[in-house]
Amino acid sequence: MSKRGKKVEEAVDEENGNAAAPPEAKKGKKGKEPEAPILYEDPPDKLTSKDGSAANMKITSWNVDGLRAWVKKKGLDWVREEAPDVICLQETKCAEKSLPKEITSMPEFPHKYWSGSDEKEGYSGVAMLCKTEPLNVTYGIEKEEHDKEGRVITAEFASFFLVTAYVPNASRGLVRLDYRKTWDVDFRAYLSDLDKRKPVVLCGDLNVAHQEIDLKNAKGNKKNAGFTPEEREGFTELLDAGFVDSFRELYPEQANAYTFWTYMMNSRSKNVGWRLDYFVLSKALLPNLCDNKIRNTAMGSDHCPITLHLAI
Repeated sequence: MSKRGKKVEEAVDEENGNAAAPPEAKKGKKGKEPEAPILYEDPPDKLTSKDGSAANMKITSWNVDGLRAWVKKKGLDWVREEAPDVICLQETKCAEKSLPKEITSMPEFPHKYWSGSDEKEGYSGVAMLCKTEPLNVTYGIEKEEHDKEGRVITAEFASFFLVTAYVPNASRGLVRLDYRKTWDVDFRAYLSDLDKRKPVVLCGDLNVAHQEIDLKNAKGNKKNAGFTPEEREGFTELLDAGFVDSFRELYPEQANAYTFWTYMMNSRSKNVGWRLDYFVLSKALLPNLCDNKIRNTAMGSDHCPITLHLAI
C-alpha cells in the first residue's frame, strides 16, 4: 500500500480513521449532502499556571514523517516562528550522516541530539534540539530489544526530565501487538524510575488514541492498530502509574482535536483524524502546567505539532 513515504510497518493503520467515501448518487436522484467537517480551532495560548505563575518553558513536539521531506516543506520556518525552547521530532527516518544542513546548522538550537535505527537506515528515529544545554542526555530505555530502533531520547534539566519518544505501533494486521505490549510495560517502568528522581515530561507520537473522544471513527477502529483494547489499556496503566495526559487535564471534553490525519481521502480537510501525539506529565508538574496546544494548521507532515507551556 502506498502512503506517500509512510512505511507500511509504520502505518498505525492510522489510515483506518477514514470515513467511508459517500456512495455516488443514483442517476436521476439527488445524492445525500456530505456532512460539513467539524473542525478544531486551537484557542489562544494560556501563559499562566493555575496559581498565576508565568509560563517560561515552551516545548514543541512533532512527528515529521521524514525529516528531509519535512525540511523541504518549510517545517523549519514554522519552528522558527513558534520559537520553542526545545523542539522534539519523531519519525525522522534519517541517519545522522544524512541530516540536511538546514537543521544541523540552526543557531537557534546549539544543542542537538539524534537517535536512529541501528539496523534499518531511514526507519524510525527521534531528535531533540535545545536552546539550553541539558545536564545530561541518554538514548533508549536501557533495553536492547527496544533501543536498537532509535525511539527515545531523554534530557535531564535542572527540575525535570524531558523524554521524547516514537512509540512502536502494532502495525497492520496487529503483527506487532505483542511486541507493543512488552514495550508499554518496559517503557512505563523506565518512566517510573525517572519519576523517582525528578518529575518527567514525556512527549511524542505515542501511537495510541486513548479514548473514543481521541479519534473520529472510534466504532470502526476497535480492532485496529492504535485503538486496540491492549494499547489503550497500556496508556491507562501509564496514567495510573502517576502521570497525566496534559491535554485532557486541561480540555477533558474537547472533541475533534486530532494530531494525525492520513494523506488519503482528504482526511485532513475533513478533520477525520486521531490524537496520537501527547505531552504526558508527572503529577508533580500539574501546578506548573499552563497549556497544551494542538497546532493543527501547521503543515509539512501527516501529523501536526503540539506545544507545551510550563511555569518552571
